[in-house]
Amino acid sequence: MGVQLKEVIEWHKINFDMLGGNRIAIDAFNTLYQFITIIRQRDGTPLMDSRGRVTSHLSGMLYRTAKIAENGVKPVYVFDGDAPDFKLIRHKRREAKEAAGKKLKEARAAGDTESVRKYSTRTAKLEDYMIKDAKKLLTLMGVPWVQAPSEGEAQVAYMAKKGDVWGAASQDYDALLFGAPKLIRNMTMSGRRKLPYKNVYVEVVPELIKLDEVVGNLGITKRQLICMSMLIGTDFNPGGIKGVGPKTALDMIRKDGCDALKKVKWDPQWPEKETIIDFFENPPTTDDYKLEWGNPDTEKLLDFMVGEHDFSESRVLKAVDHFKQGLKKGRQTGLGEWFG
Repeated sequence: MGVQLKEVIEWHKINFDMLGGNRIAIDAFNTLYQFITIIRQRDGTPLMDSRGRVTSHLSGMLYRTAKIAENGVKPVYVFDGDAPDFKLIRHKRREAKEAAGKKLKEARAAGDTESVRKYSTRTAKLEDYMIKDAKKLLTLMGVPWVQAPSEGEAQVAYMAKKGDVWGAASQDYDALLFGAPKLIRNMTMSGRRKLPYKNVYVEVVPELIKLDEVVGNLGITKRQLICMSMLIGTDFNPGGIKGVGPKTALDMIRKDGCDALKKVKWDPQWPEKETIIDFFENPPTTDDYKLEWGNPDTEKLLDFMVGEHDFSESRVLKAVDHFKQGLKKGRQTGLGEWFG
């Protein structure tokens, strides 16, 4: 879910070609959820192999990673570890999925195909075997992946702050709160996309957001950005303060700084304010990773994708070829020239 900051921050429209030559750390769980939600059949069910195992995540991971790499980008995926006990959004999501599951049963019983498609996406769940399969696929492709000790967004931000990667890629703005100098949104979902539940298509483009520009343009500090987000609502205090949206929160922070948090009614079920601030400023991270890219193991990749999961051999080979071409480019140009 993440904090809703889009209304008050500026972003740069970019493209994959401009990203060429850069290492990008991608929030894996965020990306996999996109794939299992968006990549579906006409009736709303996810892609599956002949044994009934969901393969939407594998389809998205293979073809989108190949597309990203084709432009000379070196992706590294970061997987979530254990979420802190006070991440309350988990309970909200569970309740929402249970409610959607009931609606889905009713829609199926009524033969309401549109509602079936609608509620099928809302019940999407990232299972352990999907995560395991995604890691195996990346290994066979020659793409590095990192196991974070806690939040994946905290780890990608840490890697970006260290300079091990050029930027952090995620749909959620939380990476900025964890200190990512550069955030790239729509990295794995750019292109023509159908709006949920509507027969309307839009062109989705990658967006670049720079943390120093965000706080500079808003006239606040990094810590105050965290406090502002807490007023709006984070994964640790879902919903935020009633009646406070992004613009109101910004006004409150500009006037009182983080002391604005002392003037609002804090839900007693939420963690202590300082606990949330400290987690964003000092999250668990790891240095236990190596960023090495290699050629795909084509034979084992075909065994896994075609033999085990019924993918088209020709399409898998085409993706492998695109990936290899991207590795050969090795360009050291791109956004370094544009945005530093």
